[in-house]
Amino acid sequence: MTTTIWIIGVALAVLLLALSLKVVKQYEQGVLFRLGRVIGVKKAGLTAIIPIVDVLHRVSLRIITMPIQSQGIITRDNVSVDVSAVAYYRVTDAVKSVVAIENVEAAINQIAQTTLRKVVGQHTLDETLSETDRINLNIREILDVATEEWGVAVTLVELKDIQLPESMKRAMARQAEAEREKRAKIIAAEGEALAADALGTAADIMMAHPLALQLRNLQSLVELGVDKNSTVVFPAPLMSTIGELGSFLARENAAAAATPSSVTALPAPDQPRPAQPTPNGKAQLADATP
Repeated sequence: MTTTIWIIGVALAVLLLALSLKVVKQYEQGVLFRLGRVIGVKKAGLTAIIPIVDVLHRVSLRIITMPIQSQGIITRDNVSVDVSAVAYYRVTDAVKSVVAIENVEAAINQIAQTTLRKVVGQHTLDETLSETDRINLNIREILDVATEEWGVAVTLVELKDIQLPESMKRAMARQAEAEREKRAKIIAAEGEALAADALGTAADIMMAHPLALQLRNLQSLVELGVDKNSTVVFPAPLMSTIGELGSFLARENAAAAATPSSVTALPAPDQPRPAQPTPNGKAQLADATP
């Protein structure tokens, strides 16, 4: 009987010792309640409490990732979008996170959803798509103010996904296509303007140096001959130049043929002299006798 009592006593002592020793991990803090009142915060390590009298609540100090489920939001320009986000927060005051609010995670999740709808609803669709950094900052600032009294700090809020209606997607696709066509036409027009300017400058240079045009024509013929084409195209200026060159050579040959010889031939003795005009206008044959 005595042995049984001794064994029971040892078992109760071991049980009380197990109930009185608590381990707080490195990333946690323990909020110690004694008879319902907070008496302190326990750091990481082994902590002894009074069983039944003391209650230790462990609070994680690590950054917690909390997804914000998709919210149906109407933007300022009356476009319906579905926006989801993600928030990162951590507990900065373990006592406040336990005493000031019942469930800090559920509270932050609910206020994050309402804040997301409120902030996004104040912006147009274009601003929502292009100014996400400013929207994220506004949401984080609002959450920080609301969660400060809960001992929680929101470190980051990011918009994760923005879903648009199919009709709006098609309209935006048409708008983007029209914008690209406009840019292409503007670039092509600028290229034509630069090309016309360059051609005008080249024309001025060729007018000052006519031989440059002929050299350019010959270069064009060389470029055409590279492809071994069966058809050869002669530029019109080159053909006129060839014609002018032929006319010049013909004039030179005619002038050379019309030049008189250096020796003058005398008429033969037996040939009559040409008729000499008389004062009355009648021709008189000259005497053939010398």
